[in-house]
Amino acid sequence: MRPSWDSYFMKIAEDVALRSTCDRAMVGAVLVREKHIIATGYNGSPAGLEHCDDIGHLMVDGHCVRTVHAEVNAIIQAAVFGQATKDADCYVTHFPCLNCTKMLINARISRLVYANSYRVDPTALDFLTRAGVELVCIEDVSPQLPIDITPGS
Repeated sequence: MRPSWDSYFMKIAEDVALRSTCDRAMVGAVLVREKHIIATGYNGSPAGLEHCDDIGHLMVDGHCVRTVHAEVNAIIQAAVFGQATKDADCYVTHFPCLNCTKMLINARISRLVYANSYRVDPTALDFLTRAGVELVCIEDVSPQLPIDITPGS
């Protein structure tokens, strides 16, 4: 069956997440305008610096401060390559943190599609709603394989 546009772009975001260099959370983001990808991003160290996967995490107050989040990397890639983000959709594998939320709002993202609602920040949710960003949650977009729960299997 042909996937919806939301499922299609979310599957791409899931593939982008596989490039993540911070194994604490593998997150992928895809920016789309008029059904065309304008940028992608995944979480990892700033360009040219060592990766968390290689040298360990730089933790401060429970957060890895070395990591640039997927949404921010996607916005940066759009800027570097001259792609306007105004009125774009953002497909991201996890609900964005508060800082990424503010970046998405200022980048004029009009629609946020996310697949994992784990740790939804109420302030981020409030900001997105008040900014008029359309929110769509499509959990479990990957095809599920049947699981045999028969004892001894």
